Formats: sequence, structure tokens, C-alpha cells
Amino acid sequence: MTKEEPAVADTPSEAAANQSPAQGAEGQPQQREGRGRGGRGGNDRGRGRGGRDNRRGNRREEEDDGIIEKLVHINRVSKTVKGGKRFGFAALVVVGDGQGRVGFGKGKAREVPEAISKATAAARKKMIRVALKEGRTLHHDGKGHFGAGKVTVRTAPPGTGIIAGGPMRAVFESLGVADVVTKSVGTSNPYNMIRATFDALTNQTSPKSVAQRRGKKVADLLGRGGASEAEAEADAAAIAE
Repeated sequence: MTKEEPAVADTPSEAAANQSPAQGAEGQPQQREGRGRGGRGGNDRGRGRGGRDNRRGNRREEEDDGIIEKLVHINRVSKTVKGGKRFGFAALVVVGDGQGRVGFGKGKAREVPEAISKATAAARKKMIRVALKEGRTLHHDGKGHFGAGKVTVRTAPPGTGIIAGGPMRAVFESLGVADVVTKSVGTSNPYNMIRATFDALTNQTSPKSVAQRRGKKVADLLGRGGASEAEAEADAAAIAE
């Protein structure tokens, strides 16, 4: 009995015809064309995540315009709803440019970073201008009041530094004041202390604004108190708001 020899294809076309559709030229299973879910999703997610990071980075660069931001106080708050309590966070932020402009704001959110962002945005919208003497201290003493909070601010000579604590220090550092003496009496609530401090700052005036309001020269105002005319002229020239 003789064994039957397998038929040998004479041409490559006949060999390809004898193979199953699921096999390739070398007899291996042929992979289906098309992108898998993992590959497509991974690449798209990677590109999307990178794009979001780039946009956030650009946003941070745009907001980095020399504004000083200081977080004064953060508090956890709760809201009682049906079924329990819903917790959130309240942030108090002070911002300033270090050159005579300062503002404060508060924000609430479920997460701390979002609350700080809301407070910062609110503070940027409510910045006020404060006249500074020689760009380092206040022109005159003043008092502020809000609720149970009372504050006193006093001008100081060079080298004194910022004699203030808590929320008031953050305000003067953001404002750009280098020499000041302050005292807070009454409440220690940071919200009321900040508002009382801003009440004292809004009442600040400069010799230049007073002279314009009264229709006089700055030297005429500074010449009182025994100062000579030359000294008054020099002091008037040295005043910078």
C-alpha cells in the first residue's frame, strides 16, 4: 500500500486559494484592521489631558500679572439638607499690587481650591487705591470701625517695619506698606478685622488731594507749623502718592 502524497500547488494563486480566509501568507491568524478601544481611547485621552494642562498653564501665566495673593482664613461650613449635612469651605483672600492698591474677597465652594479661586476673583474686582507717603507708609494716623472690631493705624518712620498681626499684616503686605504701627481692639473675627482695616484705609488722604480740594498748593499746606517756605517746597516735591 502506498501513501498518497499531498497535492502541491503549481502557482502562488492556487496556494493562496487553498488557505483559509483567517490565515495570512505564513499560516498565522490574520489580525483585523482597525484601532482597538484601548489604543484609540488612550491616545485621545492623552492628547486631551495634555491640551487641558497646556490651557491651564496659559491661564496661570495670564493671571500672573504682579498681583500679590494672600490667604487670610479658611473655614469649613455646613448646610443642613434633607438626609444630613452638606459640607463646604469658605475662604478669605487679600490681594494687592504692592504699589498702593489692595482688595479683599470671600468665596464658598465644596472644595478648598475652588473656594480660594472664587475669593481671589472677588478680591480683584473690589481693589481700592490708598495714598502712600514716600511709597512706604501712610500719610497720617487713622481709625477704622466695623461691627465689634476697632483698629488704629499710625504712620511710622523708616525701619519700623509692619507692626501688625493676623489679617491686618496680610493687608499691609499686599498694599506695599513697609512701615506702619497698628492696634486692633475688640473682635478677633478675621472678616470684621479686615473690614475695619479697609474702613481706616479708605479714610486716608494725601496733601496733594487736600490741596486740590481746597484750591491751594501743597507747599501752602506744608508751610504751616513753623516750617520755612523752602522746606515746604522740598517736602511738597518729595510727596509721592
